[in-house]
Amino acid sequence: MDVYEAVDSRRAVRAFSDEPVPKEILERVLAAATRTPSSGNLQPWHVYVVTGEPLAELKRRAKARALAGDPGDQREYPMYPAELNSPYVDRFSAAAAQRYKALGIERDDPDRPKKIAALNSEAFGAPVVLFCYLDRTMGPGQWGDAGMYLQTVMLLLRAEGLHSCPQVMWTMYRKSVSQTVGADDGLVLFCGVSVGFEKEGVPRLRTGRADMTETVSFIGV
Repeated sequence: MDVYEAVDSRRAVRAFSDEPVPKEILERVLAAATRTPSSGNLQPWHVYVVTGEPLAELKRRAKARALAGDPGDQREYPMYPAELNSPYVDRFSAAAAQRYKALGIERDDPDRPKKIAALNSEAFGAPVVLFCYLDRTMGPGQWGDAGMYLQTVMLLLRAEGLHSCPQVMWTMYRKSVSQTVGADDGLVLFCGVSVGFEKEGVPRLRTGRADMTETVSFIGV
């Protein structure tokens, strides 16, 4: 798979099979991802790879919290700005409607928030979740580095025939995650990334993207 194919085929998969992911593949991907660009070569990411019974127990605890209506732990950083203006709010709304309709959750379902939280807390059936943390002393530049790192990981996973789904949702259950991985208080959870083989026979969702001309300007060309 070349780079263009990996980029084009990468998407947030929300239905994984229970087929195990070989450890050697994860090691190969994460070793290669160390070449991700990093300002000042700080390499600020701290990653915990969770699978097997520890992940199953974490899913059980998180799902129980979701179904009980637990609003989650206090966020340590905002997921989105307090106010989204056009065109950002339009893109967000369209994608959300498309995404959860594909999962069988209608917008007018009174239990919609609880169902969404429950599906997310199961990592959509993924057998592996990577939890990415940063040191609390890091700033916006290092958060950008972490984003580049995770994109590199997700593209390498595609080269291995695997899919992924980045989930900031896990920050809502950061205390449960921390108990599982043993992260100390000096680290802040950026997000989780569910990893696995895509489940067959499930409708495939591919959200739209803005045309390049909406987001790119050529100067001097």
